Amino acid sequence: MKKIIELIGEQVTSAFEKAGYDGGLGAVNLSNRPDLCQYQCNGAMAAAKKYHKAPIAIAGDVVELLKGNIIFESVEAVPPGFINITLSPSYIAGYIQNMSEDDRFGCNETEHKKTIVIDYGGPNVAKPLHVGHLRSAIIGESIKRIARYMGNHVIGDVHLGDWGLQIGLIITELRARSPKLPYFDEGFDGEYPAEAPFTMSELEQIYPYASGYSKEHPEYLAAARQATADLQAGNKGYNALWKHIIDVSVADIKKNYEKLDVSFELWKKESDVQQYIPDMVQMMKDKGYAYESEGALVVDVKEDTDMKEMPPCILLKSNGATNYETTDIATILERKKLFNADEIIYVVDKRQSLHFEQVFRCSRKTGIADDSTGLTFVGFGTMNGKDGKPFKTRDGGVLRLETLISDINEAVYKRIMENREMDENEARGIAEKVGLSAIKYGDLSNQASKDYIFDVDRFTSFEGNTGPYILYSIVRIKSVLAKYAESGNSMDSARNIIAPANKSETDLMLALLKYSDVIEQAYNDNAPHKICQFIYEVADAFNGFYHENRILAQEDSERKESWIRLLVLVKNILEQCINLLGFEAPEHM
Repeated sequence: MKKIIELIGEQVTSAFEKAGYDGGLGAVNLSNRPDLCQYQCNGAMAAAKKYHKAPIAIAGDVVELLKGNIIFESVEAVPPGFINITLSPSYIAGYIQNMSEDDRFGCNETEHKKTIVIDYGGPNVAKPLHVGHLRSAIIGESIKRIARYMGNHVIGDVHLGDWGLQIGLIITELRARSPKLPYFDEGFDGEYPAEAPFTMSELEQIYPYASGYSKEHPEYLAAARQATADLQAGNKGYNALWKHIIDVSVADIKKNYEKLDVSFELWKKESDVQQYIPDMVQMMKDKGYAYESEGALVVDVKEDTDMKEMPPCILLKSNGATNYETTDIATILERKKLFNADEIIYVVDKRQSLHFEQVFRCSRKTGIADDSTGLTFVGFGTMNGKDGKPFKTRDGGVLRLETLISDINEAVYKRIMENREMDENEARGIAEKVGLSAIKYGDLSNQASKDYIFDVDRFTSFEGNTGPYILYSIVRIKSVLAKYAESGNSMDSARNIIAPANKSETDLMLALLKYSDVIEQAYNDNAPHKICQFIYEVADAFNGFYHENRILAQEDSERKESWIRLLVLVKNILEQCINLLGFEAPEHM
């Protein structure tokens, strides 16, 4: 199904050509002055220099050929040369009718389907998920859903950090606390215990203690680095402990991601790519890409066009250890090898942009990723408190993710119980869905690259541009449709959508017409915030329509059935959009 802006553009392009001008000038856009018109073409302005003619005269030539076209209610040439377009109400209704009959509401899948791997989440094992993990999870999940909706084969990878110094720190502290554990006995040749010698709660205490202690005791830090090297070199006892750390951590991480309705097709770890690194490094040496610099093995990634310093990409440190650059390059190699990925998208803190620029350049320079492989960095800003600083607990600590979710759910629950009497269990269940919408919409409604203020009071409000407001609008539509059905009416018998009768109905239809354009833009730009803008406009238009029209009391049966059919479409589109954002609406609120 063609987008409405394409259909309008075809008419305007044809008129430009018939008038003797270049058809490429007939591009149509949404009007930036909706008080004057719905759509606009500025081609006459661009044509003036080429054809040595006043733009208003060119616009007049085109408009003259568009007059009488049943698509348009009005087409006007406006000084200095704009073409203002307003669609006929019957044409709008006809297009909306076609949308309502299409399973995808007029939004086509992409013509160029790809295999896409999305790297999001990125937590380190042995640490609880905290608010710093929120944006990667929420944005990544939405980008994955949007790309999949557009027809791509999409694979989400959590990409756990499990091979760095944090493991060495934990092993060192465990040895200090429980030196008699078999993992530290070099002569032990039996089976190690199946049960981990620690719980997640204990791990959460061990790591920060060890990290803090190492900063003040160089010998402790040296021991942790040695433990890390021993683990990576294959120490049997350390390897068994490392597996315990992963098992205990992953169980806790999955539990928290489930609360966010975030899922991953792959639970790959940094350690999974260690098998590729020796051959990869050797290849870079053999082909002359890698060389020694101050004891480290590096690859130059600077380009002649660089306007700022671009450090070399370090493959091996002076002690022979790998680092994040090494494992991230090896991960690209693995994703090409296992999935033949056409594109790899990284949803990561924007402060890591230099790191990924080095990784991408090194991968392309060495042939690990060819020019046809998309390597995309979606850098996000920080989530801040009302003081404008990164979100913290009251005592200045990093807020755990499960605590944030619990606090939001409790705030929503209190709002629900303030406004109506409801069974507590039912209210708690609704609060979880509404709370999730508050968190996700509060985040996704901001452009990913920008920092934003996480305001619990505003995000949990049922008014304004919030997740609860969007859900409340959907629930209101469900209520109208339920009452319509309770009166003995069948949704299937509702007639076709007819021309809008008033401005509020026209505004609602015009908002819906943007659906396919918005989804396509959100997909192309990896920009879920564009969907948020769209559904807020649709929800606002619906509520304006709802308040200005007595829908169920409408005496004209044809008009009432048209409205019901329209509301079904509004509900379906809003529900599809919030699914792409990663949350759902309750049946009532």
